[in-house]
Amino acid sequence: MTYTDDSRGTESQTDPRSSRPTHRLAVALALASSATLIALPTPAMAGSGGIGPEDDATPTSTTRGSKAKLVNGKAVPPANAPAPVVRAIEAANRIEDKPYVYGGGHGSWNDRGYDCSGAVSYALGKPGARVLDAPMPSGSFVKWGARGPGEWITTYANDGHMYAVIAGLRWDTSQTAGNGPGWSATKLKQPGYSVRHPRGL
Repeated sequence: MTYTDDSRGTESQTDPRSSRPTHRLAVALALASSATLIALPTPAMAGSGGIGPEDDATPTSTTRGSKAKLVNGKAVPPANAPAPVVRAIEAANRIEDKPYVYGGGHGSWNDRGYDCSGAVSYALGKPGARVLDAPMPSGSFVKWGARGPGEWITTYANDGHMYAVIAGLRWDTSQTAGNGPGWSATKLKQPGYSVRHPRGL
């Protein structure tokens, strides 16, 4: 078979299937290898939390702006929310229909029901935002995190009760639909609560 050796610009009778690849074949192999490498994920492509691929998971739906939207009892995260906030909302949505159980959610992340701090712990812990290592009672949230309201997540706690505001919606077991944890767009003005937030959020 006759072919052109691009490196010399002359005709050659060498079989292109021999051990010496042509310039054209070498370029094709290099391009194929580059395409494979480009397709591989790198640590720099991981989500903002640096935890793993699940950080980049996009929710099934989002709403515009920086406030979550309440739809049929579930919260829809805003499109510009950071990954931990989206995870917190999605986690809370998973237990939104659970009943109120005193102490629920403290012995295990997954429980048959949740109390106020158990529900907030679930949203902020391993199943959700991952800014909490283990479930905590409401009194422990009094000095947790950083002082004042956060940009995305704020906790309100005292020794007897607590709730959180996540992307503008209140996550609470009091004054919400049902007898367990639920979302509400109603803001509360209650004295005697310690106002804190996870650092960076």
